[in-house]
Amino acid sequence: MSMHLDDTDRRLLSLLQANAREPAATLARKLKLARTTVVARLARLERDGVVAGYGVRLGQRLDSTAVRAYCSLSILPKTTASVLKELAQMPEIEEVSAVSGQFDYLVFLRCETHEQLNALLDRIGLIDGVNHTQTSIVLSRKIDRRSAVSLL
Repeated sequence: MSMHLDDTDRRLLSLLQANAREPAATLARKLKLARTTVVARLARLERDGVVAGYGVRLGQRLDSTAVRAYCSLSILPKTTASVLKELAQMPEIEEVSAVSGQFDYLVFLRCETHEQLNALLDRIGLIDGVNHTQTSIVLSRKIDRRSAVSLL
């Protein structure tokens, strides 16, 4: 299904990305629209699956103290469902993406300490079906477009 977003939709989504708790009246003022128009647009964007939910973006203070890492996983054939089910139970895992190349999945991890990361990697490596892992610890983030104002 092709979704058409106009400039107003894009601006509304950008404002929500910056602050998902912004009241509809404030959004309306910033967009120079009626509050009811903003509420209707939000309802349409939610109904159409453009807005899947609202969440919390960690602040720099907490984020900078975390130990973050990317772990590439090679999975044995026919074990994907059970491996993903096990990974989903680990709260330190923020994202799992299927990727092309030497590995099957790229997993983004966030831990409080290096010791916690080490224990998590041990747990991941012991999952039945995980054939091989390779981990890279994030030293610093150079570009982060998740909080950028522009969208699409």
